[in-house]
Amino acid sequence: MKTMTCKQLGGVCDKEFNANSFEEIAEMSKKHGMEMFQAKDKDHLKAMDDMQQLMKSPETMKEWFENKKREFNALSD
Repeated sequence: MKTMTCKQLGGVCDKEFNANSFEEIAEMSKKHGMEMFQAKDKDHLKAMDDMQQLMKSPETMKEWFENKKREFNALSD
């Protein structure tokens, strides 16, 4: 089981996500983001806007995703 925070995944808070795979942790982060969107959390909304800008370039988004996956894989259990 590995742990990453919202900040490590492009967010703004210290909420921790624990998972066995990067795909699981990405899904948890996505769910958290949806909750923060619904709560209209200003800081998270800004981070989501930044992520949307990143997503405009599929190549840049792929590179970001791969870097986060490598970061996850490098973590100790």
